[in-house]
Amino acid sequence: MGEQRRDQGDGRDARESARRVPEAWGKGVLPEEAHAWEALVATARRTVSEGLVVGTSGNVSVRVGDTVLVTPSGVPYDRLAPDDVTGVDLDGRQVLGTLVPTSELPMHLAVYRTTDAAAVVHTHAVHATAVSTLVPELPTIHYMAAALGGPVRVAPYATYGTDELAENMLRALADRTGCLLQNHGTVTYGATLDQAYDRTAQLEWMCRLWLTASSVPGLSPTLLSHEQVAEVGEKLRGYGQRG
Repeated sequence: MGEQRRDQGDGRDARESARRVPEAWGKGVLPEEAHAWEALVATARRTVSEGLVVGTSGNVSVRVGDTVLVTPSGVPYDRLAPDDVTGVDLDGRQVLGTLVPTSELPMHLAVYRTTDAAAVVHTHAVHATAVSTLVPELPTIHYMAAALGGPVRVAPYATYGTDELAENMLRALADRTGCLLQNHGTVTYGATLDQAYDRTAQLEWMCRLWLTASSVPGLSPTLLSHEQVAEVGEKLRGYGQRG
């Protein structure tokens, strides 16, 4: 695939000769891609260690220029190494590595083509998946819904890896940075891998919170209004450290 990449005639040869990475990465891998791959693998392993996925379920991707690095299909995350780097262009053509990309590639590419996302995290988180089978939208149990753009919608079920699933997901993601996939899991995106992952973790936590509160016999949880969530959204724009 390295040969295919050098044939693209985009000036990559000159950049490769000027900035090389260790041989373990193989041919055609730029330093920024090597760094991004290491971060991607760390994030994928985190989804397992923090219980958001089991085995090789779920997937992670990160965009570097016009290349999307993505976890390969069916490979345990603790076995991924530098020479397993897997990358495609925005049309899905493989430009890095030889391992088959995740079966959910259509979903990841759909996000990159329609948003300003730099990273996407997809999980099969237990509580979020449970909620996806119960309601068409996660009830606004907590103001952190604002961190995902507002009430989190549920995308109708479709077979994994299909264009239909990707289309359903995009509708649920309209004006949002995360959604639930019915009987399937979660999708979130962000400007960084850390941000995309944090949104996934927040979404799973909110789903767990709602399920817990809803399980008390004879009581119903108090929900926030859309106006209250929107107010928090404005406050979050200035949240965190400056500079």
